[in-house]
Amino acid sequence: MTAPTSAVDVNQPTLQPAAPTGRRLSWPVLLLVIAGALALTSIVRIITGADGITNVSQMSTALQLAVPIGLAGLGGLWAERAGVVNIGLEGMMILGTWFGAWAGFQWGPWTGVVVGIIGGCIGGILHAIATVTFRVNHIVSGVAINILALGITRYLAPLAFEGHAGGSAKQSPAVDSLGHFTVPGLSDGLRDLNNQGWFFISDIAGLLGGLVTNVSWLTLIAVALIPATWWILWRTAFGLRLRSCGENPIAAESLGVNVYKYKYIAVVISGGLAGLGGVFLSIVANPFYLEGQVSGRGYIGLAAMIFGNWMPGGLALGAGLFGYTDSLNLRGGSTNVHALLLLGALLLIIGAIWLVITKKYASSMITAVVGALVYAWYATTNEVPNQVVSATPYVITLVVLTLSAQRLRMPKADGLPYKKGQGK
Repeated sequence: MTAPTSAVDVNQPTLQPAAPTGRRLSWPVLLLVIAGALALTSIVRIITGADGITNVSQMSTALQLAVPIGLAGLGGLWAERAGVVNIGLEGMMILGTWFGAWAGFQWGPWTGVVVGIIGGCIGGILHAIATVTFRVNHIVSGVAINILALGITRYLAPLAFEGHAGGSAKQSPAVDSLGHFTVPGLSDGLRDLNNQGWFFISDIAGLLGGLVTNVSWLTLIAVALIPATWWILWRTAFGLRLRSCGENPIAAESLGVNVYKYKYIAVVISGGLAGLGGVFLSIVANPFYLEGQVSGRGYIGLAAMIFGNWMPGGLALGAGLFGYTDSLNLRGGSTNVHALLLLGALLLIIGAIWLVITKKYASSMITAVVGALVYAWYATTNEVPNQVVSATPYVITLVVLTLSAQRLRMPKADGLPYKKGQGK
């Protein structure tokens, strides 16, 4: 069998696999789109008076909520780039929350971080054994990991936490803080500028202010892992070999790549990153383990990875979008979500116009009708029910995934069973 060009010469770190089909936004265009969305948000803020949608506190909360989702998505990216679907991210995050809090309240928060990562890695090892060695269906294995993690932590929690101050069968004792940092001067200046309420400028100040105000050190590490992952996977020989296992493992094996080894490495790293996301929940977001605190973030991280087209930058945008909409539950939920109805209506109308330009008339008509209905909802109400506020992050996730489905391109061998030597 002839090896495709995407996997040839795996010893050359600069060689890249064939580009995915469809157009990819350049950085200038992407930044222009982001600036346009922020400008539109600023207009909505001025019209509705919902200043909370872009203030510093809102953005700071959004960043904190986005981090565990981004780490779970990053874990999914590592596994799927090597050809292993990791539905078990949820369970690996659960293991991270429990092990992180268990070690953290006894030996300090940074020890908790390390042990929580190890807990996630244990879940990754189990998933790798099942999917790589025994070629169990990836979905079945992932669901089993999730169930197993939930059962293990539920069994161990009473044994480990009861009898300690603040501990119970479902909650660990408090863990000391990892510490936060605020950039002096810059944080206060951006907050003052945000409070001015100026068009666009105040909204940018709110966004930037959230990035330099009361930020955990673990958040800084998590953000740094995004470019680190891109560099390792797309700029090193190791990364090229790993990605070749997800594109064409038979061709990779014919060129001397130990496919099993790279799949194992990728899935264990995947579990460690998901475990780190769980640690963030039980040490930073809350200073204790609480049963059920993961709340589906592993699945949302997987959705963020798909939205990002299996790329770190797109994944970060997806996690940020969910974190922002989720933060509306905590700060001025009903008022802010009601204002976002107007923003959604405007985006749908702009989308309908774009579809007309691209001569997709049927899609344009449907989009315009939906936009008109959303605007009618906004115009005829003053607030939205609390149930809508709670569901907003999940609805936004589904809508974005639906709209971006046509440009997605997963690794070609993602989820496919592979047996060593099957290409001979």
